Amino acid sequence: MLGNEKLPDIQAEKPQSNYKLTRVGVTNVVKQIVVKRPNKTVFLTPTINLFVDLPATKKGSDMSRNIEIIEEIVEKSTMAPCSGIEELAENIVKLLIKKHTYASYAEIEMHADYFLERENPSGKRSQERYVLFSRAIMDHGTIRKMLGVKVTGITVCPCAMETVRSVLKDKYPDYAKFLNEIPVVSHNQRNNTTIMVEVPEGYSIEANDLIEIAENAMSSPTYEILKRKDEEEVVYRAHTNPKFVEDVVRDVLKQISKKYSNFPKDTLITVRSESEESIHKHNAFAERISTLGEILNNE
Repeated sequence: MLGNEKLPDIQAEKPQSNYKLTRVGVTNVVKQIVVKRPNKTVFLTPTINLFVDLPATKKGSDMSRNIEIIEEIVEKSTMAPCSGIEELAENIVKLLIKKHTYASYAEIEMHADYFLERENPSGKRSQERYVLFSRAIMDHGTIRKMLGVKVTGITVCPCAMETVRSVLKDKYPDYAKFLNEIPVVSHNQRNNTTIMVEVPEGYSIEANDLIEIAENAMSSPTYEILKRKDEEEVVYRAHTNPKFVEDVVRDVLKQISKKYSNFPKDTLITVRSESEESIHKHNAFAERISTLGEILNNE
């Protein structure tokens, strides 16, 4: 049997076509990690994608090193839990560059289900599911890391509501004043809002805060457990707070500009909202990608 020193290193050979590749790596690696927050320890099972760039002179990227890096970081997180998945992502991109000595660029993406205990309108507590994201990039020695969440709620269409109100006022003129003071019927959408905020060195972000910001921007949060009285509360609350998908993004930006006004002005912000239409076969979508400085200056 050949020893390791005699085995051919095909990855190191020169490729037939000499083109640099922007990203090579592995995707859909699933591991369990441990995160230590101030008030609790959280166990997460993220799906991990990680990449490096590949020079034109190298045929392959030594992908087994990527799995070794993940195993090393996961083992460390078990013995000494990290403070957040964005810290974990930063540690991984540093190791990627260290072990892939030919690379000048490294990137990792992670997402995992995340559960919080919430109270529905009647006060009954249940675990609600969210999605936690993290992304880190190391490019020629500079690291940028991001933390994000995806939150599901409900939006109510303001346009349909006002159209119905106008029709009702024409049909029942004696009730026009009353109709001005109450919400009327409209169509609803399940809304998915994603917030991703860069975490500058020396600063921290709580995922729970981002979840709260997203839910506050919607017509109403949604809940796993709702009795009839709870359903009435959620529906009524949503119809007293109709929102376009554009409104959701702008309301998130407004809250972020207040919550993180002390962050560096070049902090990257991504806010994305998509509403699954109930009376159309398409979805409604809005997004803003910019720096915090641009948002604070209302640019």
